[in-house]
Amino acid sequence: MLETLAAAGVQATFFLVGEQVERDPALAGEIAAAGHGIGLHCHRHRNLLRLGPRGVREDIARAEDRIAGATGRAMALYRPPYGILSACALAQARRRGWRTLLWSHWGRDWEAHATAQSISARATEAAGPGAVLLLHDADDYSAPGSWRRTAAALPLILETLASRGLEPVAP
Repeated sequence: MLETLAAAGVQATFFLVGEQVERDPALAGEIAAAGHGIGLHCHRHRNLLRLGPRGVREDIARAEDRIAGATGRAMALYRPPYGILSACALAQARRRGWRTLLWSHWGRDWEAHATAQSISARATEAAGPGAVLLLHDADDYSAPGSWRRTAAALPLILETLASRGLEPVAP
């Protein structure tokens, strides 16, 4: 995905997961070095409504520490797992001055039956100025091999957006 984005001259925002950054901090550093936006997603990918306030605070703090350490960047954006905000998570983001950002379009690329064509079609359906597309660059929490289908969809997505006169930007 990084190669496709670089070839197209496009910047994206990557909402990183702390436990994935722990496993491959060099990749997180590569994403940051390429100039992409970095946001915090979580440390462990789970529904925050199932955690108490202490668990939410610890998850966010641990993710922030790992991601900032690997990328050399302070966080400014936050997107909770599954797009589900708990009151505690929202309070933590606000306390840190982070902007919470969800999405307007998704490719449902985590599904086992997704194809590059279906991901592209879903992600770009009615996408216009200001659209926020949700894609996944790993399959840690989805169907095995799903990231490969997303990577194959990315050029199709960029082509579709360009045909509409839309230019991707990272917040």
